Amino acid sequence: MMSLGLIMDPYGNHPVAWRLANAPNGAETSIEHYSHVARTAEESAFDFIFFADTPAVRDGNIDAVSRWPLYAAQFEPLTLLGALAGATTKIGLAATVSTSFSEPYNVARQLLSLDHLSHGRIAWNVVTTSQPAASFNFGREPRKDHGERYARAREHLEVVKGLWRSWDDDAFLYDRDGGRFFDPDKLHRLNFEGQHFSVRGPLNVPRSPQGNPVIIQAGASEAGKELAAETAEVVFTADRNIDRAREFYTDLKGRMTKFGRGPNELRILSGLNPIFGRTRQEAQDLHGKLCEAIHPDVGRELLSIDMDYVSLKDVPLDEPLPADLFPKDVQGGKSYLSYIRQTMNDRDLTLRQLYESYATGRGGNVVVGSPEDVVDLMEEWFTTGAADGFMIGFSLLPQGIEEFGKLIVPELRRRGLFRETYTGGTLREHLGLSIPR
Repeated sequence: MMSLGLIMDPYGNHPVAWRLANAPNGAETSIEHYSHVARTAEESAFDFIFFADTPAVRDGNIDAVSRWPLYAAQFEPLTLLGALAGATTKIGLAATVSTSFSEPYNVARQLLSLDHLSHGRIAWNVVTTSQPAASFNFGREPRKDHGERYARAREHLEVVKGLWRSWDDDAFLYDRDGGRFFDPDKLHRLNFEGQHFSVRGPLNVPRSPQGNPVIIQAGASEAGKELAAETAEVVFTADRNIDRAREFYTDLKGRMTKFGRGPNELRILSGLNPIFGRTRQEAQDLHGKLCEAIHPDVGRELLSIDMDYVSLKDVPLDEPLPADLFPKDVQGGKSYLSYIRQTMNDRDLTLRQLYESYATGRGGNVVVGSPEDVVDLMEEWFTTGAADGFMIGFSLLPQGIEEFGKLIVPELRRRGLFRETYTGGTLREHLGLSIPR
């Protein structure tokens, strides 16, 4: 069966969602809204719901930022997962925590505590953060070298996973007659000394029902792929070209053998942004409405952020983006810059057309059409070795997940591509992943 994750932006992943969605003002801090979306996804047996995060309000053109609420107002994600653990019973709960601005002992303790509270349904999206605005919030110089950030991330992750192994599964005896709460031989100190961290341990949280939280990553750079092949259990991808996606799939799973891992220990999920209706015309009308509502300042800023804040204010909207404006490299999300380049190479677009396309498809593949059109694409990618499933970002919430459950999920099940119901209780069981030793 394919795996399905839901990317949760309060109003939806489109920059104009807050203007068009049925969600009330203040949805970003409404636990009722988040709970409704999570339970609706749970009714369709989604593997998990995912929360991205940046610990800062975006820098850049503040007038444009004020028209696009990405990260401007939202819950701290781990706090939110704690609330949703009590509001749901089966669906996995995943969130981003940056290795750039966190201490591994705290991360290990928080995530493992949440894993117990949710009975084994937590996942950690391991990211490095390059946003200057975030650096300034932690008293640090912005934009550490890409390789240095990944070196810190690798060490951070090693510490966290080591702390999660502090206790054997049967360490706690609860021997009332003998007066022994736990077996001291089954408690292990980490005693880690590295370049970035020094952590003795042990962690004062027992092993979870799923061994430890699921590890998610999304890096597409060489360093990112190496780290994912060694440590990740779920990887997000955002390529819209199926041939390139198959190459990435084969490459990444092929790297795992040198780390003593098998290909079934990793699920590769492709980003998917479905814009659908009961008919193709309904979908096209919605897509047109979304594109028309993008303010030009927001369109320019959307591209500028992922091009290392190159200024696009003087580029005419109805002319192509000059090639000399593209940076050779970025310290941030390299996959996003590559995606913008690919879009320009695939089609001769004006600046307006480029940001309209990018606003819809920044997180992955786009399909505008009927339910059958959406499922046809999903089936092709899943059955031909391009993906093990999909990370789905809906343009509008809660409408998107509500309609997906009514129109898309039944067709996936009719074709034998997706489960009828949950067959286990933990996220690892949903994903078909084994419990770590």
